[in-house]
Formats: sequence, C-alpha cells, structure tokens
Amino acid sequence: MAYYENERYQERGMGGPGGPPRKKSLLIGINYIGSQHQLQGCHQDVANVREFLDAMGYPEDPRSQVIMRDDSRTDPRGPFFPSGHNILAAMQWLISEPGTQNFLHYSGHGGQVASDGSRASGFSDTIVPQDFETNGQIASSILHRLLVSNLPPTSSLTVILDCCHSGSALELPYVFRADEDGNVNMMDNVKTGIQLVGAAEHLIQGGFNMGSIQDAQGLLAGATDFFKGLTHRAPEVDQYGLAQSDTYAATQSDGTKQVTMYSGCRDDQTSADASIAGSHVGAMSWAFLECMKQFGVRQSYFQVLQNTRQILKGRYAQIPQLSVGYEQDLNYQIRI
Repeated sequence: MAYYENERYQERGMGGPGGPPRKKSLLIGINYIGSQHQLQGCHQDVANVREFLDAMGYPEDPRSQVIMRDDSRTDPRGPFFPSGHNILAAMQWLISEPGTQNFLHYSGHGGQVASDGSRASGFSDTIVPQDFETNGQIASSILHRLLVSNLPPTSSLTVILDCCHSGSALELPYVFRADEDGNVNMMDNVKTGIQLVGAAEHLIQGGFNMGSIQDAQGLLAGATDFFKGLTHRAPEVDQYGLAQSDTYAATQSDGTKQVTMYSGCRDDQTSADASIAGSHVGAMSWAFLECMKQFGVRQSYFQVLQNTRQILKGRYAQIPQLSVGYEQDLNYQIRI
C-alpha cells in the first residue's frame, strides 16, 4: 500500500522523489472540567485517535504532533491548554508547512452563533474552546480562513469533528451525507425543493393575478430556503453525487484545497457523549475508529461515510457527513 500511496502523492504535487510527505497531527479533547457544561469522553477520544494515528505512521514527536486537553496534566497557562487563542495558534502551526499531510481531530462541544447574513439558516457553526464563557466560540468562517484558505496547495488536511452542529464547521464547498440506511444518494434530498419549484411554476402558468404571484413567490422562497438551509446544499448535483453548499460562492477563490472532513452530525443535530464497553467516548470518534478496525484503511471515502453511519445506526440518531474542498471522485481509497 505504501508504494501505491507514494505514487498518488507525487502525482498531486505532494511529497518528493524520496518518499511520502511529512505527517503532522493536532488532537484536541475538551471535557470542560469543573463547568456546568462538562463532558466525559473527549480526553479518551484523543487517546484513541492518537493510537490509531501511530498505527498510520504519524510521528509523536513535538515537531509533528500537538495534543491539547484540559486535564490535570496540562498547565492552564501553557500553550497546550485548549483555550481559543491556543487552539487557533495550534491550527496555524498544523497547516503552516507546504508538502505535508495533516490530520486534525476535535472532540468537544459544538455550537451555533448568529451569522453575518451570509448563511441561509441565519447561523454559523462553531467549535467551543475551554474558555468560551469569557472569550467566545470559534466560528466556521474563522476555521475556514485558517485551515482551508491558508492550506498550501501541496498539502492535504483530514479533519474529524466530533461535536454538535458540525456539518458546515469548515464551510467546505461540497457536503455529502448518507441517508438513514447508509445509502449515498443526494437526489432524494432535493425532491421537496423541486416539487416546490414545480408548484410555483404551475401557479404562474395558471394565470397572472396578484394572489397567484404572491403564492408562487412564497413557494419559490420556500424552495430556496429548502435548498440552502436544510442541508447546506444547492440543488445542482454533479456526476459523483456531490452538491455545492451554500458557502460555495464564498469559497470559490480558494482554488483546489485538498481538505476532507468527517463530521459527527448535520448542522441541526447534536453529537452524543457516549459510554461504550465501559469507556466514555464521543460517538463519532468511536464509530470512525471502529469503521477503521472492522473494514480496514483501504476503504473509499464513500465507504467510510456509509460504514460509519451503519455503525452509529441503531445506537444514535446523528447522521455523519462528509465534506470536501473540491470536486473529486470519492470512490478512491481514503488517504490518512
């Protein structure tokens, strides 16, 4: 597998003739210890993901891996405590070098704040630093600029977000999710919007009067809100089953960004803090790692999404999502 991966890195400008790119990782687990918002599984998530990355060849030296947790082993005044300032600095460090393969895992609270009007839903997704009560949350627009816009074109970034309201947390232009049964089928998700448009056209064709025009306008507005707000996707679906999110126009200037994000749930859902086999873990982190254990690392991007959904199904209602930075064939083997 290593030789196959090396070929792909070189084809896409990653790594050099001497081998694959250098790997870097940032793992953030926040239990909000001592607060009324305390969680239990986020520190264990970091430990589990670190073990997985070790098996995937990610170095653990300080130059290559940063771990941020709010436990007794972390100095709250030091650079590895997950305050908002430190998290942003660590993210800048993660994607600062060209030609690197980067991995980011975040387990903690996710939230939503009122947007600046650029989002159809009226809200932006956030991640929640340990000091959010005094210094606020980190909005998706900030995460996008920091991790996506600033990512060197010769680097890649894989992100696992295990938090509530995480579907659009990086504002990537293409968002994809499995349905209740794990099937990857975008067309079913736009039928309601298409029906609204059809009903509006029928009203207009039936005769022009003030009542029909107002009704048609209402239906068309509803269709627009449906397409933009329900799952952050526009109605156009490409040959791979991908659709553009409502942040597409704002991200076009980024160019091709090799970013892949698996998030724990849709924007309108919460992500579970679970107890599985006697251990407190985040449901998404557990399901992703269980997917790797059961099906191996040779799965395609689609298969990881489907299999993670199937593992969660029956235990939790949350539906994981896959977001990518540019149009690509997601039937290729995932690269971690």
